[in-house]
Amino acid sequence: MSTATAPYPIGTPGAPWGDVERAEWLSRQPRQRSYKSEVLSVTERLRPRFDVEQYGRLDYSSESYPLMAIRSRDWRDDLPVVLITGGVHGYETSGVQGALQFVDQHAAGYAGRVNLLVVPCVSPWAYERIHRWNPNAVDPNRSFRHGSPAEESAALMRLVAPVRDKVLMHIDLHETTDTDETEFRPALAARDGKPFEPAGIPDGFYLVDDSENPQPEFQQAVIKAVEQVTHIAPADDSGELIGSPVVARGVIQYPLKQLGLCASITSAPYKTTTEVYPDSPRTTPEQCNAAQAAAVCAAIDYALAHQ
Repeated sequence: MSTATAPYPIGTPGAPWGDVERAEWLSRQPRQRSYKSEVLSVTERLRPRFDVEQYGRLDYSSESYPLMAIRSRDWRDDLPVVLITGGVHGYETSGVQGALQFVDQHAAGYAGRVNLLVVPCVSPWAYERIHRWNPNAVDPNRSFRHGSPAEESAALMRLVAPVRDKVLMHIDLHETTDTDETEFRPALAARDGKPFEPAGIPDGFYLVDDSENPQPEFQQAVIKAVEQVTHIAPADDSGELIGSPVVARGVIQYPLKQLGLCASITSAPYKTTTEVYPDSPRTTPEQCNAAQAAAVCAAIDYALAHQ
């Protein structure tokens, strides 16, 4: 683990990584958990109640990962589409497990009201390594654009393309963890040949709205539901969360499309990215999963009431 005072152990400070540094980084990424047992097995158990489909496959050296999506069984062209994505950053456990929990416990309640399209784990290689990046040291959540450098992102965009303009709401489930500050942000700075600047980790749940099309009432409806499950992150002393101004309680804004973020891939009027803080002493993994599921329900409810 690196700190603000010690240089990242790979590369030369101030110089972007080349192939040698990327290969060294890759050699340090051991498999730490099983996509097959923790994600695919759960997805398979949902088959009796939902349509489960493989929308792509990732092949990385000797490893192969089927990419899975879950759909409402009675898909109807006259209904709006709701898109739920998780695991764009594979290390963000509650995004994956929260999406699966939503399908298992809540999705049936929306039958006949919306078409649900759920992709619980966009980045399975990274899920197994508990990392943000794919094996090429590319961040899928900065890669949702034409000619994407990340196959994870390109595959999801191909899946969504036929319904892109029918999506009413897209919620992308993420986490912010202590390792963002100790590993992932230092690695990013090293990869790009930039200095690492500590930013701190918000203690609690927050949302990222689209600065190009903000929906403040929608975001607050999600915040209100989630605070019944876990605490909302307060702004820091500068009135910010992770370096962005807090525009409302628990909400910041990013230009989603400009940054190539997952939440930009449809023309949905309602979009949000969740951020749970699983390392807080004030919450548990179970609460984090439940918070993600609650966020999904609140987002769908609001979108349906205001479509």
